[in-house]
Amino acid sequence: MNKQLGNKVYQQLKCDIRNHDLPVGVPLKQQALSDKYAVSRIPIRDALQQLKAEGWLVSVGKRGLMIPPLCADEAEDLYRIRVEVEPMILPYVIESMTNQVLGEAEDFLNIIDSNQSLGVLEHGELNWQFHAVLYKVAKRSTLFNTISSLHQQCERYIGFHTRNLGYKVQSQEEHYHLLTAIRNRNLRESQAILKAHIGKAGEQLTDYLKNNP
Repeated sequence: MNKQLGNKVYQQLKCDIRNHDLPVGVPLKQQALSDKYAVSRIPIRDALQQLKAEGWLVSVGKRGLMIPPLCADEAEDLYRIRVEVEPMILPYVIESMTNQVLGEAEDFLNIIDSNQSLGVLEHGELNWQFHAVLYKVAKRSTLFNTISSLHQQCERYIGFHTRNLGYKVQSQEEHYHLLTAIRNRNLRESQAILKAHIGKAGEQLTDYLKNNP
């Protein structure tokens, strides 16, 4: 199978899940998806399995997969874990930080600022790239991979509160504050900013989901 085609199908499925263009809570039909995207069932099957591994799909029945509803309890758990885990990487980030990496991180923020028409998928990816370029400099693979996995599981929710809760402006301000604290090598402040950044997003999202089941 063409790897580029497989990735295209994977990205399109992810985008359609985020945009609520696929049914939630019912088994997804591989043949229907094959017809929808005009590809064979092989890239559909592989993309579905990848999305299952990332927490975007869950098993149903004997071999089926479905999109789970957005769940307040799951969102709350994911963000609580992130609040504890993500600040753990910052001592290593600050210790190894370079001006080049700081510039790359700021570039991602500038791209978000200069593109007001960014789609949910694009905004979510740029949001992660900002965090990832900072975290990678730590060279702590176990911590980074754990954080990356949590972000993958949060992606559906990140896209949801970016679109539905108007969190984009507030999030950007917090990103710039975090970047400044890291540039100043202020560990305590950077950890406090990151904890508040993740915590506020999680609380806002969880409250919305609980009040709008």
